[in-house]
Amino acid sequence: MSSSAREGEWRYPLEKKAKLSDIVGPEESLTGSLWDSQTLRERKRETVAAESAEQQFRRPKFKFSIQSSKAGHLPSDTSFSIINELAKMGDPEVLEMVKEEGRRLNRQADFDLGMSESLSSRETSYLLNEAGLPAKRYNLFLRRRLMFDKDKQSKDSIFFRDGIRRIDFVLSYVDEVKKEAEIKMERRKTFEENLRKTGLELEIEDKRNSEDGRTYFVKIHAPWEVLVTYAEVLGVKRPIKESDILRPEESSLVLGPLKLPKNVKHPDPDYFTVQFTRHRQELFLIEDKSSFFPSSSRNRIVYYILTRCPFGIEDGKKKFGIERLLTSNTYSAAYPLHDGQYWKPSEPPNPANQRYILFQNWARFSYFYKEQPFDLIRNYFGEKIGMYFVFLGFYTEMLVLAAVVGLACFIYGLFSIHSSTTSIEVCDPEIGGQIIMCPLCDLLCDFWRLNTTCLSSKVSHLFDNESTVFFAIFMGIWVTLFLEFWKQRQARLECDWDLVDFEEEQQQLQLRPEFEAMCKKRKINPVTQEMEPHMPLKSRIPWYFLSGATVTLWMSLVIACLVAVIVYRLSVFATFSRFMETEASLKHVKSFLTPQIATALSGSCLNFIVILILNFFYEKISVWITKMEIPRTYQEYESSLTLKMFLFQFVNFYSSCFYLAFFKGKFVGYPGKYTYLFNVWRSEECDPGGCLIELTTQLTIIMTGKQVFGNIQEAIYPLALNWWRRRKARTNSEKLYSRWEQDHDLETFGNLGLFYEYLETVIQFGFVTLFVASFPLAPLLALMNNILEIRVDAWKLTTQYRRPVAAKAHSIGVWQDILHAMAVLSVASNAFIVAFTSDIIPRLVYYYAYSTNGNEPLKGYVNNSLSVFLIADLPNTTAPLDKRDFTTCRYRDHRYPPNHAEKYSHNMQFWHVLAAKMTFIIVMEHVVFLVKFLLAWMIPDVPKDVLEKIKRERLMTVKILHDFELKKLKENLTFDSSEFAKEFMIQENKV
Repeated sequence: MSSSAREGEWRYPLEKKAKLSDIVGPEESLTGSLWDSQTLRERKRETVAAESAEQQFRRPKFKFSIQSSKAGHLPSDTSFSIINELAKMGDPEVLEMVKEEGRRLNRQADFDLGMSESLSSRETSYLLNEAGLPAKRYNLFLRRRLMFDKDKQSKDSIFFRDGIRRIDFVLSYVDEVKKEAEIKMERRKTFEENLRKTGLELEIEDKRNSEDGRTYFVKIHAPWEVLVTYAEVLGVKRPIKESDILRPEESSLVLGPLKLPKNVKHPDPDYFTVQFTRHRQELFLIEDKSSFFPSSSRNRIVYYILTRCPFGIEDGKKKFGIERLLTSNTYSAAYPLHDGQYWKPSEPPNPANQRYILFQNWARFSYFYKEQPFDLIRNYFGEKIGMYFVFLGFYTEMLVLAAVVGLACFIYGLFSIHSSTTSIEVCDPEIGGQIIMCPLCDLLCDFWRLNTTCLSSKVSHLFDNESTVFFAIFMGIWVTLFLEFWKQRQARLECDWDLVDFEEEQQQLQLRPEFEAMCKKRKINPVTQEMEPHMPLKSRIPWYFLSGATVTLWMSLVIACLVAVIVYRLSVFATFSRFMETEASLKHVKSFLTPQIATALSGSCLNFIVILILNFFYEKISVWITKMEIPRTYQEYESSLTLKMFLFQFVNFYSSCFYLAFFKGKFVGYPGKYTYLFNVWRSEECDPGGCLIELTTQLTIIMTGKQVFGNIQEAIYPLALNWWRRRKARTNSEKLYSRWEQDHDLETFGNLGLFYEYLETVIQFGFVTLFVASFPLAPLLALMNNILEIRVDAWKLTTQYRRPVAAKAHSIGVWQDILHAMAVLSVASNAFIVAFTSDIIPRLVYYYAYSTNGNEPLKGYVNNSLSVFLIADLPNTTAPLDKRDFTTCRYRDHRYPPNHAEKYSHNMQFWHVLAAKMTFIIVMEHVVFLVKFLLAWMIPDVPKDVLEKIKRERLMTVKILHDFELKKLKENLTFDSSEFAKEFMIQENKV
């Protein structure tokens, strides 16, 4: 074999760790003489040629020790000295000489490795020749030259050593010196043998070639025969003809800067596709078999095989699946490879680096204003992850309208703040300054003047004004539009991504290994008519009870923590009040930091910290509880976990907001007859302007804090973890840091990675819809967060995580039902917030029924909203210790004055206001629900053009298949007739 042929055989020399053998005879010595460069080169070439000739006739030998020196050769140390001398002389051919020597020994090592490939990893490590690892014997000068040249050629190779077979999946494991080491070794041996029987091709990288010197890597390649077989099983659709349906032209005048280049947005033309079948291969557009199936389909097929491949019989049961092997630490990791480095394009002959394209056009934060390359995401990560990013992008686009309207409402409140009659009266020293308010706590709190809440009154007007009602109704309609248009977007996506006839992914319906392990009984599956593990309902009932009790306990714990925060607010309010009154240094901040505001801010921050702590522990417990339920399939597992996590997070994040919106200040009582929590702490009162400002504060802190904390956690955690892994791994700097090792050191995305992303988005959706009447800026905050969230998620998937196994999905699943439920609940919650938390209804009642000023109808509203209480009626246990010279104080309520026959009872205005609130709730809910139903009826779930496209594709597909079968039938008939004619002529000649 010529030198050029040998170079073509091994395209990536570094993937086979070169072992230099002895090249000089024993009778020759370097000591005492200085060889010139020419003599050394000639001697080297002669020895290499002799060795090559000898290699052709050498029979393989299995050795369990390092190789001995051969007759007629010096030890390898002398050989390395010769090469080092050439390197010191600066000889330009030294690298070529080393490569030639490496190729010769690579062939020998490959032969030994091929003979022992079916043995276990521990045995393989002994069978490999250990005498040929010369890296440490090279001097530093030569080693650096070699490593630079080799790294440049093959560091990012995604192929086997032959440079032809692509790596579709990688398994890794570490040898252990434990009791179970032999069992794991036997499992791996059986598993890998069975993988080869399915047709997969394996190539093992010894641990000595790894960066840490401990990890074995099993590289897996799916040949064409395997791909076509399982593509038919999985129903993979492939193109048969380029589509004649034109893509709709998009306007590039206004939205031009937001668009991506066409070759990035649509990397492939549209095709008519059908499910692949082996018997019609000539029907499909197969230009290159190596690239016909995209990498996402290849790794999905291999993973499908891995999840079903058996690895032995234990305890009388057949064990199978890579997931079980990962759970038992038989293998430490299983993952498909990224295409290459994300910061540079791939070099030939590697295929196009889609990871680099995604990073350049999607994962960079400077592209936050650009649209997303959904087709590229789908091709690289699969439909399931692609669907999530389409949903997040669509949700973000719809938030633009809500954010603009919410910002307009906020600006309206900002510009009308100085014309607000309520704020003017509260801040007026002649009105608010003359109104003495009753103490807010017992004994320690003193009487106070209404104008001390001037700033709070102005801030409250920003969110509690005439536009509040409009925005609440608008958001009820917006959420309907969002869900209906998302159905259309989802239908269009199903058509574009060939998901119209999609059936549930087989991987999701596969039995979980944990379920099989716990099952002792079996029964016939009515669908497959095969025996499969079965667990009776009575065996699961105890776990269901435990699961329900645990979820109830934790939800009760959330309520208990909420009560604890309320107690904290009640306890520290008196302390803040007394401290601010007596501390002279706080006189200047009292105008904007009142005891009410200080208590609200500190209570909200404390509540947010408690929420994060409870959420951290509950995530661990909910996963454990779900496993204890022993769900049958992965789909059941995910649905059960979704229900638990969402219920808990709903209570955890929203309970404090519901308390402020619907309970605080509603059951306070009145001076002299207050209600008490546990007969100790007096119930909290709202600000004279209402509790809406406190709800806004709470919502802002929790929503903003969660988003900031979540983004920091998503960005910093994988980055720090990957840095630490790489730092620990690089113990042998002269080794090749290969593509599979680089991916091995990345963080795992996990089966529940998307689950947590959806959960985070749905919780945010709740903040945007459930309490938006109290905080019109919530959609704007969500919009800014989502713009950042898209790029953070893209960045971490592209750069910080191993490539997830591709999976198909035609929708966002159960999350869509949750969104619909929250949309219905949001209409009721916003109606109640406007009615009971906002001050808009009492103002409207006063405006139309009780105002006596025709020019300024709201003038006198503040005085009208406050009732009078006789200080002498205060019990000694609640009255302030210091005596005052005024006889009455005011409190927020509609009650009769002390000189009335029914003193301190609710007056008629209270009942008018209550009736108006209930009327508003009923009217608003019916109007919004009517509009919702009309919109849902008017907007079809599947757009007309999508229906037409689906019909056209089905028609053309049937026509193409018919023409193909007809052509094939004609060819068979022609062939049969010609054969018959030949046979007839032969028979005639015989006669």
